[in-house]
Amino acid sequence: MVSCQKKENTNSASAAPENIISLTQAQYKNAQIQTAEASMRNLTSTLRVNGIIDVPPQNMVSVSMPLGGYLKSTRLLPGMHIVKGEVIATLEDQQYINLQQDYLATRAKLIYAQKEYERQRDLNKSQASSDKVYQMAEAEYQNLRIALSALTEKLKLICINPSKLSEGNISKSVNIYAPISGFVSKVNVNIGKYVNPTDVLFELVNPDDIHLNLKVFEKDVTRLTVGQKLFAFTNSQPDQKHPCEIILISKDLSTEDHTVEVHCHFNDYDKTLLPGMYMNAEIELKNNQVPAIPENSVVNYEGKDYIFVMKDSLHYELLPITIAVQSEGWISITQPELLNNKKIVTKGAYTLLMQMKNKAEEE
Repeated sequence: MVSCQKKENTNSASAAPENIISLTQAQYKNAQIQTAEASMRNLTSTLRVNGIIDVPPQNMVSVSMPLGGYLKSTRLLPGMHIVKGEVIATLEDQQYINLQQDYLATRAKLIYAQKEYERQRDLNKSQASSDKVYQMAEAEYQNLRIALSALTEKLKLICINPSKLSEGNISKSVNIYAPISGFVSKVNVNIGKYVNPTDVLFELVNPDDIHLNLKVFEKDVTRLTVGQKLFAFTNSQPDQKHPCEIILISKDLSTEDHTVEVHCHFNDYDKTLLPGMYMNAEIELKNNQVPAIPENSVVNYEGKDYIFVMKDSLHYELLPITIAVQSEGWISITQPELLNNKKIVTKGAYTLLMQMKNKAEEE
């Protein structure tokens, strides 16, 4: 019994750790193992993100009528092209007539009030008129000037030129003109509908300055810079790459998905790209010099990545790693300290893995 107990203790003490593979001289010779230390290299990785095509606020216009009215006519349809300054709708209402009437009446009164003011001023200078009469004439003149100025601005709100208005061209209808050139994105009214001042009749978009709004996770934002180049493409045409440049990186982090908005400008405007369209993007990330090993050094076992580190010519240790960047046949890992002053198996790594796997199955 004592003899058997001593034998079991000896086997337990000499058992190698599970992550150490031991080879015989014959196995080492057949495996043709090669090793090398990690070398410093500049690796380039690609960050893949997605987003949508957007337009800046100054290129999107909501058209409304400040005084309200009934829509008399419009030819606009969603997607239609428009030119700045062209008539896009006509509205009519009784209040337009009243406004023009008030303007013309006030203008006529102002002419008389101005003459009366000047007459009273001259009389007051010669003491032929009292100060009170003169001051009343001055106040009436000033009040009418203010009223006419206010009516002038109201007429401009409904696109009527006050300088061309006369008693012979009073109109019950007014035109709405396109404030920008571009496309119609929405039409919210129909003929005969009454629209309030707060109602949006049309929404117009100028796509000349469209940009790409990307969603980037917070862990990747620090790797991006303004001016960085990228390529964007749609799901339907993945081979058609659109070169872009990062123009703005938002400082606001979304609490829902922990992403940051990154705005990019297209180098060349493509009319097939429309606001709201989903796009993918590939951003090249250049890292500083990092310790790197050849791709052949890494073996994958049960969904995890490993490397073999040489202890001596017949003993090798299996270490788990996490790949950080893989580019042009080289790999950097998130645990670079594992590579310090160590010889990594660059050829024969899978042979060692098979040897270890077979040994585990035999046991």
